Amino acid sequence: MPAPPATDKQQLFESHAFFGQLGPADRDALMAHARLEHYSAGDEIFAKGSPGRSMVAVIAGAVRISSPSASGKEVVLAIVHAGEIFGEIALLDGGERTADATAMTDCDLLVIDHRDFIPFLERRSDACLLLLKLLCQRLRQTNRYVEEALFEQIASRMAKALMRLASEEGHKNGGPVSLRLSQQELGQMIGVSRESVNKQLHIWQRAGLVELGKRLIVLRDPADLEDMM
Repeated sequence: MPAPPATDKQQLFESHAFFGQLGPADRDALMAHARLEHYSAGDEIFAKGSPGRSMVAVIAGAVRISSPSASGKEVVLAIVHAGEIFGEIALLDGGERTADATAMTDCDLLVIDHRDFIPFLERRSDACLLLLKLLCQRLRQTNRYVEEALFEQIASRMAKALMRLASEEGHKNGGPVSLRLSQQELGQMIGVSRESVNKQLHIWQRAGLVELGKRLIVLRDPADLEDMM
């Protein structure tokens, strides 16, 4: 798609959780090299094992980060929303992509290539610290997911996953919140089968906690799931 006007790209950078913390001169330097890309829901952004030549910032939409197994199963490692970045591991160490990235919804992404971003980091220690903080947050999140998968019951794991998704969607007040994901994707997030997810969701539906649709889970009030956690 054509590059956006400079003023639009500048607004995207300024409102982004990572780039917005940089000074104007630093943002301008990166903005000169960044490109805007659009992906439709279901499109592959990159595949595990492919060269890691760029880092990606989500401007709009949601991206599924997942890892396939040799048997064809898939584990969802994260769902990345607007204001977050992904692809930074391979970009930093020069290795291959460690996971698949797929557009869950229509997405607008800002892409910065390795050849432009690494020289910038080499000059700016404060930006390196920001990126290290982000990586530490991602590691803590992964550790939390592993602990939940090993030690907690399915209902608790599902409730926590749905609450996280509601929070990532910006839901803070009471009332319904709609989550656009399939039962298969929810199962992949917490390491259980779609059938197990379906069974638990229908228990909650009968209790009036959720409403179900095609690729849609509506939480009547996310706070109601806190007792399940």
